[in-house]
Amino acid sequence: MRQQGFTLLELLVSLAIFALIGAMAYGGLQQVLEQRQSTELRSQQLADLQKSYRIMQRDLEQVINRGIRNQFGDPVDALVGGSGYDGIEFSRAGHANPAGFLRSDVQRVAYVPDQDTLIRRTWRVLDRAQDSLPDEEVLVEGLQQFTIRFLDDADEWRDNWPPQQTQTGGAGVTDLPRAAQVEIALDDVGTLSWVFLLPQNYIAGSQVPVGGNSGGNSEGEGDEEQEATP
Repeated sequence: MRQQGFTLLELLVSLAIFALIGAMAYGGLQQVLEQRQSTELRSQQLADLQKSYRIMQRDLEQVINRGIRNQFGDPVDALVGGSGYDGIEFSRAGHANPAGFLRSDVQRVAYVPDQDTLIRRTWRVLDRAQDSLPDEEVLVEGLQQFTIRFLDDADEWRDNWPPQQTQTGGAGVTDLPRAAQVEIALDDVGTLSWVFLLPQNYIAGSQVPVGGNSGGNSEGEGDEEQEATP
């Protein structure tokens, strides 16, 4: 009996069909993998932004009116920032001290844009010496622009603090702003605007500065009782 099978033309057509199906399947799988990677990157970026917001909120809602002296011995106000200053620098209360070191519960903090990153700087002392180097932490990457402005007692927004007409040169008696608005422009995200309510005064021994929001301390840091700060 005569045996029947596939012709060479039929085999070539079958291989071409299978190759086309495989290429389409690989393209779909590659698209799914790329979409998953993009989703993971977006999720991580959102988590980093939320963390940065909480850290900034915790710091600004515990601002204390305590001026310092810089490494050159010059007086610096309790809060300086805006135009004429690269970022913002201020003194904050609630610096946890679980080991019981002989140091103040007030900490000097600064947020400084550095090229495409936003850096949080902290100093281990308030009144610095020339060898007092800050500890640095990168909070935000892909930064395009960082601006901040302040709300005064007359409900007017100011681009810099302290105001020029009331600048004390670090005497520590300048009133603090009522609120601070931070705008951050990021790659592939756009511009984010955050408004933080600042405390108007600070009572030693209380857990929360008067006028602040206790919700800013949900992470547990800075919830210890404060001691009087000279």
